[in-house]
Amino acid sequence: QVQLVESGGGLVQAGESLRLSCAASRITLRISTMAWYRQAPGMQRELVAGISRDGSTNYADSVKGRFTISRDNTKDTVYLLMNSLTPEDTAVYYCNADAFGTRGTISYWGQGTQVTVSS
Repeated sequence: QVQLVESGGGLVQAGESLRLSCAASRITLRISTMAWYRQAPGMQRELVAGISRDGSTNYADSVKGRFTISRDNTKDTVYLLMNSLTPEDTAVYYCNADAFGTRGTISYWGQGTQVTVSS
């Protein structure tokens, strides 16, 4: 019953780019916000970027100007283009989707994809 599947993680050198993808499936409720979070070893999980259904976006200060989040509503897929990667971006990246249920917001999470940036 995996409903969010991430792909695109990997090992890159500093300055290179990666594009993460997350596809939602078997989520019958309409998805509102989709987002990417990340968690580095020994650190708390933090919001990297979020995007609403109308395309409004927000980014963590640490990634502004480097990362771009986008989504395809017809496919319920969200992307994260990461440019100018640094070792500080190394983390497990998690896809998140929020949907409005009859009793409130339901949050879905992917299993995570590892991004490692070497110097």
